[in-house]
Amino acid sequence: MGQLFVISGLSGAGKDSVIKGLKRRLNFHWVITTTTRPKRKGETEGKPYHFVSKEKFKKMISQKKFIEWAKVYDNYYGVQEKDIKDLLKKRKPVILKVDYQGAKTIKKKFPKAKVIFILPPSLKILEKRLRLRGQDSERVIKRRLEEAKKEMKNLKQWDFLVVNEEGKLDKTIQKVARIILKN
Repeated sequence: MGQLFVISGLSGAGKDSVIKGLKRRLNFHWVITTTTRPKRKGETEGKPYHFVSKEKFKKMISQKKFIEWAKVYDNYYGVQEKDIKDLLKKRKPVILKVDYQGAKTIKKKFPKAKVIFILPPSLKILEKRLRLRGQDSERVIKRRLEEAKKEMKNLKQWDFLVVNEEGKLDKTIQKVARIILKN
């Protein structure tokens, strides 16, 4: 049976960049999250999300398709339990990406799951990263920073904390890969 790893962290900490790097280095199964947020440049269906309308997402909630779901920054995100259980039957590690709320829910339902929480080196650098992405309004950036401050007060609940240092993404990816390979 495979081991479940949850990649979580602050918005703008580099979760997607770390996962992209892991895909080049490790052989694992990826759990695709479903979302109602609009596609960003370069994204397609299934890469990195299943994109659905809010109406379809709400129908999936009523059908109890999700092991966890949350409304984050005005969009819905959810992970289907069937997807996780099917992948865990295989021998490779299983990785999924969720926000901190989702990580808590997954950990309750899959106590053996290992949560790897990605952090920026500072809130100042986090703000810089959010602004450089150029995809959020000032209101959204401020909201993300306030949420980051709250999340950073509860770091003890995670299995592993990995700081994504500025200009050292490759080292961050190596750290996360070692955690996965050792567990």
